[in-house]
Amino acid sequence: MKPKSSSAKPGLVLAIGMISISTLATFGQVQTTQTTTTGTAAVQVNVERGEVVTVEGNDLMVKMEDGTIRHFPDIPDSARVTVNGQQLSLHDLKPGMKLQRTITTTTTPRTVTTVQTVTGIVWHVSPPLSVILTMDNGQNQSFKIPKDQKFEVNGEMVDAFGLKKGMKVTATKITEAPETIVAQQKTVTGTMPTPPAPPPPHTPILIVEESPTAADAPPAATTVPAPPPPAETPAVPTETPTRTRSYTWLIGLGVVLLLVVWLAARSGRTKHRT
Repeated sequence: MKPKSSSAKPGLVLAIGMISISTLATFGQVQTTQTTTTGTAAVQVNVERGEVVTVEGNDLMVKMEDGTIRHFPDIPDSARVTVNGQQLSLHDLKPGMKLQRTITTTTTPRTVTTVQTVTGIVWHVSPPLSVILTMDNGQNQSFKIPKDQKFEVNGEMVDAFGLKKGMKVTATKITEAPETIVAQQKTVTGTMPTPPAPPPPHTPILIVEESPTAADAPPAATTVPAPPPPAETPAVPTETPTRTRSYTWLIGLGVVLLLVVWLAARSGRTKHRT
């Protein structure tokens, strides 16, 4: 995690004490303390979904939800995808698998306060802007005096105009640096490809068979002459339907009745003549 932005707000607080000329050789000491104040973190969750297209080496091609194809190059071998409770590597992924990547970004503001306390001897003062102190290593260092800064001299509060050369000075430098800490956590989960739906019942299933090649073809069978066709069976007259026979019987009966009537009429005419 690295600070995203920072700025410094230095300040200078001087505590003054009167010393004699004989003590000008007193060396100073530097003490540093640092405190951090953390603000409220902001969490953002981003979810991406897609389908595995191809896996070639350490490169992954995924079709995203919006239909675009994204290329993820140089995925490390240590990367893992959780699929049905199992940890799979990149090389275990298959085309058609559904992937979901969740990116959780946490942004935390904080302020780092650094307090440096320096003890030295006033070498030169330019009131009300700055003061130069002689440090314990014998080198001089300049400090800016904040506006309206007051100093305590022998129990009395004075401004920068009250500083004199040779005074023992304890200076406190306060720096406030705001920072933004950004942390990301990525998790990838997946599901196996959906198996094809079974065909509905009573639906014929066609099986395609490849034609055998010349090398795989079975040896040609010996041609056997076909047997002669069987002799034709003489046709058997079909039986007259029952309805036709009933009509023939009625016609015969009618003819007999006409013959009886004709004979009766002839016999009557013969008797009448006699």
